[in-house]
Amino acid sequence: MTDTRRAMTMLTIATVGFVVNFWAWSLLSPLGPRFQDGLHLSSFEQALLVAVPVVVGSLGRIPVGALTDRYGGRVMFPLVSLVTIAPLLFLGLAGHSSLAALLVGGFFLGVGGTAFAVGVPVVNAWFPPERRGLALGLFGAGMGGTAISALTTVKEVDAYGIEFPFVLTAILLAIYAAVAWLLLRDAPGRTVPDQPFARRLAATSRMGVTWQASALYAVTFGGYVAFSVYLPTYLKSQYGLEQGDAANRMAGFVLLAVLMRPVGGWLSDRVGAVRVLAVTLAVVTVAAVVQAFAPPLMPVGTIAFLVMAMALGAGSGATFALVSRLAPENKVGAVTGVVGAAGGLGGFVPPLVMGGIYGAFGNYAIGLLLLAAVAGAAAIFTVTSVQRAVAHRDTRQIQT
Repeated sequence: MTDTRRAMTMLTIATVGFVVNFWAWSLLSPLGPRFQDGLHLSSFEQALLVAVPVVVGSLGRIPVGALTDRYGGRVMFPLVSLVTIAPLLFLGLAGHSSLAALLVGGFFLGVGGTAFAVGVPVVNAWFPPERRGLALGLFGAGMGGTAISALTTVKEVDAYGIEFPFVLTAILLAIYAAVAWLLLRDAPGRTVPDQPFARRLAATSRMGVTWQASALYAVTFGGYVAFSVYLPTYLKSQYGLEQGDAANRMAGFVLLAVLMRPVGGWLSDRVGAVRVLAVTLAVVTVAAVVQAFAPPLMPVGTIAFLVMAMALGAGSGATFALVSRLAPENKVGAVTGVVGAAGGLGGFVPPLVMGGIYGAFGNYAIGLLLLAAVAGAAAIFTVTSVQRAVAHRDTRQIQT
C-alpha cells in the first residue's frame, strides 16, 4: 500500500470513529423534551441534563489530547470508544427513569466527546504540511455525528423504544473499537513526548498558538454549536415556525456547516488559514448584522443563516489548519485538547445570552449585534496578532 493510500485509510478510520463517538455523545439532547415531560423536569433541569455530557466532553479533550500525544491513536481511539459503551448501556437499559441516573450516565457519556482530540493528532501526523488543512477538514466533518443523532434518535425511540438508540450506538462503538485496534496505525516516526503530563500541559498553556486558536475556535465552532442548539428556539420565537419545521431548518444549517469544514481546510492549504479565517469571520459579522434587523425569513433571513453556516463551518476547518501550521508535531494533541475544549464551551455562552436578552427585551437584536461584534473583533485579531505569529513561524523555518 502506498503512503498516500495508507494515509487516506487512517483518515477514514479516524473520521468514522469521530462520527460514531459524536453520535453517541449527542443522544441525550434530542430526548431532552421527552425526559422533561416524562420526569416533570424544570427548564433548568432539562438544560442541565443536555449540558453535562457536552461540558465533560469539551473539558475532557484537554487530558485526552495530551494522552494521545503520549500513547497514540491506536490505543486511545479504541479506549475512548470502549469507555463510552458503559454509560450508553446504563442509560438505555436502566438509567433513564430518574434525573439523578440521567446526570450520572450523561457525565460518563461525555467521554465520547473527547474523540475529537484523539483524531486530530493522528490525522495531522499522517499528512504533509501542504495537505493537512484538507485532511483535518475532512476529519472535522465527523462532527456530523451530532446531526445523525438529531435526525434519528426521536424516530428510533418512537419506533423501537427508549433502549434502541443507546444499544445501537454501543454496538457500533464496540465494532469500531475492534476495527480501530486491528487496522488503525500511528504515523511512522511519530515523536513521543517524554515529559510528565502536568509539565506538558503547562508548556502547552504557554504557547501562543494555544490561545490564539482557542479564541478563534470559540467563535467559529462555538458559533456552530450555539446555533445548532438554539436555532429551533429562535425560529419558533422570532418567526412562529412549528417545531418540526424549525428542527428541519436547523438540520440544514448543521449539514451545510459540516460540508464546509473540509472546504475551509482545503482553502487554507492554498491561500493560507489566516486569509480564510479573516474572510469567514467578516462574513459572519455581516450576516449577523443583517439578521439583527429580523428580516423576512424568506429569502433574506434564510440566506443570512445559510451564509453564516457556511462561514462558521469553513472557519472551523481553517482554525485547525492553523494549529497544524503553528503547533510542534509532538504537541498537536495537547494543543487540540485545549482548543477543542474552548470550541465546545464557546457554544454554550451564546444561547444563554440570547435567551436572557430575549427574556428582557422581547427580541434578539442585541444578541445578534453582540455576535457581530465578537466575530468582527476576531477578524481583526486574525489579521493582526495571528498573522504576525504565522509570519514569525515562517521566518524561523526559512532561517533553519
